[in-house]
Amino acid sequence: MLISFGRIIGLTLLLIGFTQARAAEFEFKLHHLLSAKAPAHTKMIVPWVERIEKASNGRIHIEIYPSMSLGGKPPQLPRQVRDGVVDLAWFVNAYAAGQFPRTEVFELPGVHQGNTSAVNVAMFQMYEEYLKQDFKGLFPLFQHVHAGQAIHMANEKITSPSQMIGKKMRIPSRTGAWVLEALGASPVKTSVGEIPVALSKNVVDGAMIPFEIIPPLKIQKVTKYQIEGPASPGSKFGLGKRLGTTSFQVAMNTARWKKLPADIQQIFLDNSGAAWHKEVGEAWDAADAFGIKVAVEDGNEHIQLTEAQWAKFEAKVAPVVERWIKEMESQGIDGHALYNRARFLVNQNMQ
Repeated sequence: MLISFGRIIGLTLLLIGFTQARAAEFEFKLHHLLSAKAPAHTKMIVPWVERIEKASNGRIHIEIYPSMSLGGKPPQLPRQVRDGVVDLAWFVNAYAAGQFPRTEVFELPGVHQGNTSAVNVAMFQMYEEYLKQDFKGLFPLFQHVHAGQAIHMANEKITSPSQMIGKKMRIPSRTGAWVLEALGASPVKTSVGEIPVALSKNVVDGAMIPFEIIPPLKIQKVTKYQIEGPASPGSKFGLGKRLGTTSFQVAMNTARWKKLPADIQQIFLDNSGAAWHKEVGEAWDAADAFGIKVAVEDGNEHIQLTEAQWAKFEAKVAPVVERWIKEMESQGIDGHALYNRARFLVNQNMQ
């Protein structure tokens, strides 16, 4: 009798679990490139998914597949969404070379001023009028940047643009390569995961990447100096200005989006608006602040350049903006208007 009862209980629990797993009316696959331990996964993607699922009262279920576990390489993520291989993906815009020319404006030096939330909200504000044409086959649910490209050096303390001449530096993106070229450095292309080995084997002298990557890759063990611009008055965590940044997005397949009922679409929109863009920025800045804390506690030197020192860097990289605007014009895009609008909105959002 006890065995029979136990079997009944076990079968009941199994059926309950099966029913719960199948309860959602709308199932989605979300694919991304980083591990399930990365801050982007734990601090941004998972909370966003949980909010949407909760707001839907179980009607929506989003299964997250980290570490490219559904196959392919990171640059292929936009195509996977467009082709309907996955419903959703989080990806680096720069990896999809040339597919998001207008959105690239947010990666330029002079736009990111040490306040990631301000940039994220500007991306949200500019989408409909300025950016939408970049997203054929994709419906971006939210866009964002990280805390920006800081300078990490293995052995040399950098406080002047002239000290960058001839340095081999890991590049974050093509605009990042332009920044390094303007400073007289030599861009070296490596993946994020390859940075520690490249530094330890002197393949590169340094890297341009945010501080948030320090803990997971133990960057503090292969560098001595972390360098950024002067502290931004708009930064909640006292972070400094940066020489550009990298843009990302979470996008859904457009065909899948259009087939969703209006109330389900609204749940996604309600949880992906300006407030969420601001929150994402704060999460990335908090991760950056934690990263530099780890480096300093391990004995590294954190350098925030003075306004006078930073002005020299800005003067050297100013041609990058003009280079980008000229390229946009060759594609029939008003790069000047994009840059001016991005700068205006970022500064407005910092107030």
